[in-house]
Amino acid sequence: MNDETIYSHEDTLRMLDSFFRDEGEWWDGFYADKEKGIPFFRDCPDENLVECFSGGNIAPGRVLELGCGGGRNAVYMAQQGCKVDAVDISQTAVDWGMERKAAHQVEVNFTCGNIFDLELTPGSYDLIYDSGCFHHIYPHRRASYLELLDRALTPGGYFGLTCFAAGSMGAEITDWEVYRQRRMRGGLGFTEEQLKTFFGNYENIQFRRMRQTEQSENLFGEAFLWTALFRKR
Repeated sequence: MNDETIYSHEDTLRMLDSFFRDEGEWWDGFYADKEKGIPFFRDCPDENLVECFSGGNIAPGRVLELGCGGGRNAVYMAQQGCKVDAVDISQTAVDWGMERKAAHQVEVNFTCGNIFDLELTPGSYDLIYDSGCFHHIYPHRRASYLELLDRALTPGGYFGLTCFAAGSMGAEITDWEVYRQRRMRGGLGFTEEQLKTFFGNYENIQFRRMRQTEQSENLFGEAFLWTALFRKR
């Protein structure tokens, strides 16, 4: 019989996690059909990420990508000369990333797992990048997410974010309603004020809507997403 006694804050977080679906299993199903026409299934990087590198805001360094999906951004950053660690909860997504790194002949360290189970060396990353992970993080895990950033980023390191914008995409429900319904309804949408409050301890370098791109550009861009670049003070 499992011990369901709560002894610590971590025990409380694990208990709240259990209220929701098995995320790894769900995302495995989502990534199973690579041909179903999902825009971010295309093998091209985020337009804002490319702008950050080409504009000189970000220099090659050690990178951690959270929720890497099929590895399109991880591969791009490796092509820019970065040493990339990429993690996703879906083994199917990670396998796709492995295929892509082989096809592009780059080195990326892909890991399947929960980002909150990572053993990270303090101050080891120059950039942490999140394209579409944060809006799937349960509200009770946001403090853990911020702790991960604070622990893993080097002083002066960067945090790049792409996530749903409220009013354009994402569930428009309160955090409390997430627990009443016991579901995220496809991911939460955030206002500019909410995001700047969540990451208020970081210097805001850039904050804007993602640029809508054409397929011919070989870049991913959807106008219903926020893009942001923050720097650890």
